[in-house]
Amino acid sequence: MSLADFPLYSGETGKTGVCLYDPAKGVTQMASYTAVGTTSQDLQAAIYQQPVAVRIEVDTVYFQTYHNGILTNPNFCGSTPDQDALAVGYGVDPTYGDYYIVKNSWGPYWGKNGFIEIGITDYPGICGINTAATYPTP
Repeated sequence: MSLADFPLYSGETGKTGVCLYDPAKGVTQMASYTAVGTTSQDLQAAIYQQPVAVRIEVDTVYFQTYHNGILTNPNFCGSTPDQDALAVGYGVDPTYGDYYIVKNSWGPYWGKNGFIEIGITDYPGICGINTAATYPTP
């Protein structure tokens, strides 16, 4: 199963709200989930094991127009999550410090090929990333 199997449509195509889920293409089922603690250390430890579902706040112009760099200013996106995303890794920048690598669902033309780098801070985290992270339990 890939993203190509479940394309997202916008108002531009006239197909908003259409779900193309096909259960025959599923490769696993989730029996449960594990909540990740709310510290940056908890989230990094979980990401080290597997991608982690996170909730982030995306309703600001700065977030919506992001195209590169590391988001380090908490005032640019707030801390009240309103969208799910996928934290897939983390890194260290010599100038801006530690950051998460997060895949957004807005496609490859947003951000850095569909990803954003969010600075690692204490709770609630930039864009609220530390507030509600989980990963599936098969």
